[in-house]
Amino acid sequence: MTARPHAVYVLTSSLAARRMFAGHGRLWRAANIRVTVISSPGPDLERFGIDEGVETVGLPMERGLSPLRDIVSLYRLWSEFQRLRPELVECGTPKAGLLGGIAARLAGVPASLYTLHGLRLETLRGWRRGLSRLAERLTVRLADETICVSPSLLRQARTLGVIPAHRGLVAGPGSAAGIDAARFAAIARQSPRSQTVGFVGRLTRDKGIVELVKAFDIVKRQRPDARLLLVGDFEAGDPVPPQIREKILQDPAIRVTGFVADATPHYADIDVVALPSYREGFPLVALEAAAAARPIVAANCTGMCDAVVDTRTGLIVPIADAPALADGILQLLESPETATKMGQAARGRVLRQFQPDLIWVDKFELYGRLIESNPIGRPALQAAVKRTFDVLAALALMILFSPVIALIALALLASRAGPILFGQVRPGHRKRLFVVHKFRTMSNARSASGELLPDNERLSRAGRFLRRWSLDELSQLWSVLRGEMSLVGPRPLLSAYLSRYSPRQAWRFLAPPGLTGWAQVNGRNQSEWEHRLELDVWYVENWSLRLDLRILVKTLSIVLSGQGVEARESATPSPFLVVLHRRP
Repeated sequence: MTARPHAVYVLTSSLAARRMFAGHGRLWRAANIRVTVISSPGPDLERFGIDEGVETVGLPMERGLSPLRDIVSLYRLWSEFQRLRPELVECGTPKAGLLGGIAARLAGVPASLYTLHGLRLETLRGWRRGLSRLAERLTVRLADETICVSPSLLRQARTLGVIPAHRGLVAGPGSAAGIDAARFAAIARQSPRSQTVGFVGRLTRDKGIVELVKAFDIVKRQRPDARLLLVGDFEAGDPVPPQIREKILQDPAIRVTGFVADATPHYADIDVVALPSYREGFPLVALEAAAAARPIVAANCTGMCDAVVDTRTGLIVPIADAPALADGILQLLESPETATKMGQAARGRVLRQFQPDLIWVDKFELYGRLIESNPIGRPALQAAVKRTFDVLAALALMILFSPVIALIALALLASRAGPILFGQVRPGHRKRLFVVHKFRTMSNARSASGELLPDNERLSRAGRFLRRWSLDELSQLWSVLRGEMSLVGPRPLLSAYLSRYSPRQAWRFLAPPGLTGWAQVNGRNQSEWEHRLELDVWYVENWSLRLDLRILVKTLSIVLSGQGVEARESATPSPFLVVLHRRP
């Protein structure tokens, strides 16, 4: 990483910053990372900045859909990124992820990261589900990498097509950033024995509040002294039915605290924590309950199955099953010894696996990889200009050369030397693999032992002519139109070379591969490999539309002169064999 990299965290809620990152300032300072947190303004954000010793920026962001306000938030995020010039931006929550991802691209932030905390689309239906899925896919695509807060969330995101199969990771065993179990040490030593079932979170339908109230009715029939403590408040976004709300407010055995900034003290009053959610990512409440040595009865939804180990740290029951939830709660209320054993096992698991230091080791390593492999930011407007030029120019060239392309195809077809096109998988922009095609210039002639003959012997007269005038590359105009290549950029090399690049040489993948490039107009195949790769990196560092035009003009001159078509001692370039750097 750079001497002191600057990371910016973008969150919708200032309360989320305090809950997820409280006490983590020391870890950021120990890792020598400058941190700025951007979220909606308020006392929580100001206090967080003072407590953790980090810079904060209050920037209003709506959680729900609000087109006009979202545009204002997007502009302000872009302005802040322009001012701060961070090496990396990490966004959490869907709205912050989408707006922050777009703003980071527009501002040319070198590296961006999206932390997926859950999938709201799991419980949506119809057009809302489709819109949510589209927004999540776009957010993932905008980021260089996506962290899922649990293994089951990563699997579900891939299953639903939100994250491609080759993308996504989990930091450590999961969770947003672990939890400081020391905060709950005193509570963990207490055993309330008050027959209290507790829930911490938003009182919404998705959180399983309907099933919890119904389950509590069943529990009370067998244990009239049972109590239900709801630490949280109702929300208009996903309201519970009116009759359930009325039941909660009228039942003397149910107590609602309303919104609380810190739920920690309330775990002292709880015997069993109930978490009947329909969906989660990795619930922070489950970690808090475990750190407080409280057993959990949880629904078997995404994320919850990673937070609770069934029969060891709690009980897992089916989703939306009030009788099963009630049965699980009764098991633990009626067996305090079992509940205590599970609670202590839950706390032990938190201490072993979910301390913030352990989670941040993986995250800091990821930061280093992203910043090292994305040292150069390019504003999205520049990329759009380059792409527009590529499409228009490639389309014009395909029309102009269509008679030549047709004649080449007919000639190769008549020669019966094999397929007209030769295809090979090559790494492209950001090392994404694609198939590059050329008109066939060599036969598949083999020796008596069945091995391919040397390239010089397999190169046909027609192939030599096509290479002399670079006509074998014309088929790649289609790759330019598809967005897999550009007219100008580092040439796509063999996949076998991927492990042989030094970190700096790997910067060549920060630009789309090209039909021609800076290396091709400065020595072409006659240059040594290290010189060619350094020329590729120079192009990435110094790109401009003017440079592309200069390379195209120079390419025309070189093609007409035939300069550098063949390597010094062979018809084809020598392989890149020197291993300059191996990644672990």
